[in-house]
Amino acid sequence: MSARTARRTPSRWLWSALVGIVSAAAFLATAELLSLLFTRGSGPIIAVGGFVIDIVPRPLKEFAITTFGVYDKPVLLIGLGIAVLIAAAVAGILQYRLRPLGVVVVVIAGVLATLATVTRSGASGLAWVPTTVGTLVGALVLLLLTARLRAWAGSAVSGEADGHAVAAPAVPENPAAPRPKVAVDRRAFLRTTTVIGVSAVLVGVGARLVSAATTSAEALRNELRLPAPRTKVAVPDGAEFDVEGLAPLVTPNKDFYRVDTALVVPAVDPASWRLVIDGMVDQRMEFTLDDLLGMGLDEYAITLTCVSNEVGGGLVGNAIWLGLPVRDLIAQAGPQAGADMVLSRSVDGYTASTPLASLTDPGLDAIIAVGMNGEALPPEHGFPVRMVVPGLYGYVSATKWLTELKVTTFADDEAYWTPRGYSAEAPIKFSSRIDTPRTGAPVAAGTVAIAGMAWAQTVGIDRVEVSIDEGEWQPATLSNPINDNTWVQWMLPWEATAGTHYIAVRAVNKNGELQIEERAPIFPDGSSGWQRLLVTVT
Repeated sequence: MSARTARRTPSRWLWSALVGIVSAAAFLATAELLSLLFTRGSGPIIAVGGFVIDIVPRPLKEFAITTFGVYDKPVLLIGLGIAVLIAAAVAGILQYRLRPLGVVVVVIAGVLATLATVTRSGASGLAWVPTTVGTLVGALVLLLLTARLRAWAGSAVSGEADGHAVAAPAVPENPAAPRPKVAVDRRAFLRTTTVIGVSAVLVGVGARLVSAATTSAEALRNELRLPAPRTKVAVPDGAEFDVEGLAPLVTPNKDFYRVDTALVVPAVDPASWRLVIDGMVDQRMEFTLDDLLGMGLDEYAITLTCVSNEVGGGLVGNAIWLGLPVRDLIAQAGPQAGADMVLSRSVDGYTASTPLASLTDPGLDAIIAVGMNGEALPPEHGFPVRMVVPGLYGYVSATKWLTELKVTTFADDEAYWTPRGYSAEAPIKFSSRIDTPRTGAPVAAGTVAIAGMAWAQTVGIDRVEVSIDEGEWQPATLSNPINDNTWVQWMLPWEATAGTHYIAVRAVNKNGELQIEERAPIFPDGSSGWQRLLVTVT
């Protein structure tokens, strides 16, 4: 074969892989376009991503949260995208070399995507249509492009004819003369592949943009006007220290941690939103957002803690919430004797199990929240309505995008995390942390402020103590807390000398209990242990 022939013979592995990728793009574009009609805001990638979040083993969930923090979901989407590219390339190669295995791979992928879509919470009766039609389109494109590729490869090989130069006939100088078959087949393949590929990208991206624009939670949020609170949180003098590196008393919304199972933030229309209270109640109740707003709202300062927060970690935050007590709503439904749990449900299907006693205790500010730090709830923090319960880890109490409260029992119902091994009831273990100085950030010798946060929701912090180089425990100065449901800042001046030093912190709550010293992992009911840091002084 001549060099010119070799250049025109298709690289079968690369071109067949491209065929698979273009077919997958056609599959996804079709599904995204049809999802505008049947499953608004949720294409096959999102549906599969949500399914992966649900089935991934607990240790991998913990690893993702610990390693990537608030970026765990973008990392998952990128990973899914890479997996789709690889699977699509493999399907294209299989279809070229071992047909019809490539089409079989596409069909299997389509079936799995369809199952992931129709099993999502709130899926409509026609939710299967986008992925089913997308699968059909993807398979047809794969068959078409593979046939074009085989025609190109076949015409290039047939031209070898005993080694004659006609193996790669030159394009005639006369433009009106017929073109060689190898050139025609090559152009047909490239033209068809390009048209389908570009069209798929434009349609898919366009459909996703339209979906995002028409289901924008931020746009819906901007239209909501909340009434002024009847009572406001009074922040006492001396509640916050001016120490560089110390977390603020009230965590800004943009910095507040986010840990949930929603791959894409649900877009909930406040006008159609409903909160249902049912189960073991005398009367099923249903509330609109206007109903809640009309009951009168108050401000509450409450610190939230995630069960995935490691010792010294940042999955804890404090906010001024606007809402009303959950107990007022449950009382209207009339909980029946024997009930001991409320199963709260999100619009995306997530559930949490909260002790009924925690929601009906007149001395506990368990609330239905609609506002956060002076504005409507941000979409990623539960707009339009969420729960906030002091003293319980978020996974059993802080349901976002709330839509149902089912009064039931722990014996009869399980929440999302319970069958995955986490405790059904999860009171927060009170803790303390060091914000400054930090390991890996040397400080200059002289007076250094050691400062941090401590929290013991519903009980309050009595004192915080610091030990340097395993010396005696020294009492730190506490700020004036807003209340016992919020964290408190602490600070200790330290005359630091050059070298490396160990700093440890521990807290004592108002019941006289000492913070647990022994280290425990976050599973199954939250981490424990004193934080110790190695600090360099120059």
